[in-house]
Amino acid sequence: MAYAALSSLMYTLKQFFKPNQSLVCQCCTQQHVESLYQNLSALQDFLDYTTKDIETLKVVEKRIRNVVYKAEDRIDSSLRNILLADHEDKRQKACRSFYEELLKVEEQVYFLNKEVMMIDVNKHESKSAELATTPSSPEKITIDGSTIVGMEDDFNTILDRLISQTDELTVIPIFGMGGIGKTTLARKLYDDSSMRSRFDKHAWVTISQEYNERQILLKIVSSITTSNQEMSNDQLMETVYRGLKGRRFLIVIDDIWSTEAWDQMQMIFPNDDNRSRILLTTRLKYVANYVSCPDFPPHSKSFLSLEDSWNLFTEKLFKKDPCPPMLKETGKHIVKQCRGLPLSVVVVAGLLGKMDPTHDNWKKVEENLSSFLGTVSEQCQSILSFSYSYLPQYLRSCFLYVGGFPEDMEINVSKLIRLWIAEQFVKARSSKRLEVVAEEYLEELIDRSLILASKQRANGRMRTCKIHDLLRQLCLREAHTENVVHVMNENVPMSTEVIYDQRRMIVPSGFQDLQVYPTRHSSVITSITRTFITARDNYFRGFSISITSSIVSQFKLLKVLDVLSVRKDFGCVIPQLVHLRYVAAKIGKALSLAKLRNLETIILVSTELTSLKHPLDIWTMTELRHLDIRWPIYICNPLLVENHMTLYISDPLELEQPFFLNNLQTLHLHNSSFVSEIIRRTPNLKKLKILDTSGYPYWHDILYSLILLEELETLHIKLVSLDTDPETFDVMIFSGYNFPPNLKKLTLSCTRLPWDVMNLLANLPNLEVLKSNAAFNGTDWKLDEDVVFRKLKYLELKSECLVRWEAGSDNFPMLEKLLLYGLDELEIPESIGEIMTLKLIQIHTYGRKNSSGVEISAKKIQEEQESLGNYELQVQIT
Repeated sequence: MAYAALSSLMYTLKQFFKPNQSLVCQCCTQQHVESLYQNLSALQDFLDYTTKDIETLKVVEKRIRNVVYKAEDRIDSSLRNILLADHEDKRQKACRSFYEELLKVEEQVYFLNKEVMMIDVNKHESKSAELATTPSSPEKITIDGSTIVGMEDDFNTILDRLISQTDELTVIPIFGMGGIGKTTLARKLYDDSSMRSRFDKHAWVTISQEYNERQILLKIVSSITTSNQEMSNDQLMETVYRGLKGRRFLIVIDDIWSTEAWDQMQMIFPNDDNRSRILLTTRLKYVANYVSCPDFPPHSKSFLSLEDSWNLFTEKLFKKDPCPPMLKETGKHIVKQCRGLPLSVVVVAGLLGKMDPTHDNWKKVEENLSSFLGTVSEQCQSILSFSYSYLPQYLRSCFLYVGGFPEDMEINVSKLIRLWIAEQFVKARSSKRLEVVAEEYLEELIDRSLILASKQRANGRMRTCKIHDLLRQLCLREAHTENVVHVMNENVPMSTEVIYDQRRMIVPSGFQDLQVYPTRHSSVITSITRTFITARDNYFRGFSISITSSIVSQFKLLKVLDVLSVRKDFGCVIPQLVHLRYVAAKIGKALSLAKLRNLETIILVSTELTSLKHPLDIWTMTELRHLDIRWPIYICNPLLVENHMTLYISDPLELEQPFFLNNLQTLHLHNSSFVSEIIRRTPNLKKLKILDTSGYPYWHDILYSLILLEELETLHIKLVSLDTDPETFDVMIFSGYNFPPNLKKLTLSCTRLPWDVMNLLANLPNLEVLKSNAAFNGTDWKLDEDVVFRKLKYLELKSECLVRWEAGSDNFPMLEKLLLYGLDELEIPESIGEIMTLKLIQIHTYGRKNSSGVEISAKKIQEEQESLGNYELQVQIT
């Protein structure tokens, strides 16, 4: 992917713009670096704003990608030699080599830029004349218009909106993934006899990606009156407007891709307050939101259930006849692989319809599902590929990257965002943090019906996302073409012959025997592979593959290394991978990361539990954004590091506060003795997790230092050895005034605090999620009227002590979810049910056969609410 390749090299060059960089002589290189950067930036702008003539653009992209990849290889190889030089002579030689390579790269990119800018990417604009008279959408695989199996609820919902008593012209948008049945649903409604009699005028137009105003006008005119090909566009618009004026009309606008297209169209539809309707389908949620009316939010077309998928399949294949019993089990297993996408179900039915319906034939298909589903995918690509080709440049690599994860995998959103940032897929937007921009990217992909939002966090934000299998196949096909990511085949041994030209590799957990076999390309591999990830799927049982540090050491220019799921020690190879931006691995002993100046994410776990501590110096890593290290690995005391540095620096001003990690967003600390000092030097943290089981005596210092973290939103504290002796313990230390004011999520574990402390937490003005895991000690929790958790939406209590709880609805005015674990003797206050926002009470009991007090009280609350007409409150008991 040319755009991503440019971003990656530009990031490397940015390092030379820093005032204190000491890698190379600035006076010699600065001018050349700036010139190279400007040319790369110009190429990226070219890709950003060039949209026409896709075939020509693909050729240009490939040319840019190949040149920039080779340029990056040269620059990175030279920099690696500089960073790893063990004496001055080697370093000087490496610097000269870097300068020579820089001049070559600068010249190559300069001529590439001139070459690209001379290409007339719009040379085929003559095709626009053809577009005026030819359909703009590809031939579709459609579901029979009379078939709405599994769409009955959708049909009735939209029908109710079409015949509603609202007088004004109303737009009713349907959105969802390509192939999910939007057009089929719209066609069924359009052809319904009640619609024919209700509306005076009817028209159906398909927009597709290339909006052609004249073509659309001609189509509408021909539907409502006689058309004249010689009319101008203005005349056609007037004809449409006059033809619809005073008439009740139903217009279907199918497959619209932009808000601009709607802006140009809507002026031709008169609003006579006569209950006219416009039914619109799109894959893009933001388009649906843009055109919708306040009273009729966009209708999201969902996937079919397995039962509905089976019914659609049998209706397409056997018409009105039942499926032979001997084929049912095998057939249902095949249909299950369609994942509820109607398009896929119809294609599967069509393919199986070409063979005799025998058990042996279907069994062979079941045994070779991968090959069969590949054929299904190929037949669906003409529809699905439009969603990809319409993506802006900055989203393409992000989308293709998701396809590299194992099939059906619940992809952790936080991890995906960190990987995107490390891969340089995420471009800064104004003053927003990169994590926020990446989250916006993901939301855009979801709104375009390319990624599926899956599990939610307690605060309602996305925990995991997924991708439909057919879209994943599209990703893998395009990713191979664009050289974005390569997923290793479980049935093919890994050799340099297979991977020598792959920039990014993902190895699924299904690999059982992994060896790298040397070939004629073995020398090339060291300068090509930049990402190596071992991906564990949802059913991970542990990597048994033989990935070792010696294999990883061959990828000398790696920027992303994630082998955390491999139970091997990678500590000896990590310090040599000087270009790493992301590392997740197990290590056996202390290691130095001093030369890894670009690290953004560090996740390190010890291979074995030991009393031997492993110090980690991170205080010069100014790019660091996420740090998660587990005991016995710990962060060095910054004061000692600072004192050590001052011994070697004569001018104290040269330090310029190098030991403040201002970019660090997420920090996990385990049994650290310097927590308060670390907190003072990481002022922009968004998420902090402190786990201490070591008996650290200065926990009050930790709590007092938290107020310094003004940006902190998520805090998890686990202090097993907390001394809560009533004679010495000051509950006011937990006052909300000692916590960061922006705190939204708080988790307390094993602290055994008195319940009075819980009431003090109500002073946190922005607290939305509160989780307690054996955090409070005592049988009684009483909340007075003045204790109000004003924004709390989610409350989770895990405690075996609490028996009596005195609270009212006014104490939790915004509560939506209440989760109780192991509180069998507790009686939930009846007034909790009076909270207007409460949607769920979830009870987790531990093996009791008879109903407990907490279950009885929860059901009583639900019954009371239902008697008052509130049927939205759910009670779940597990």
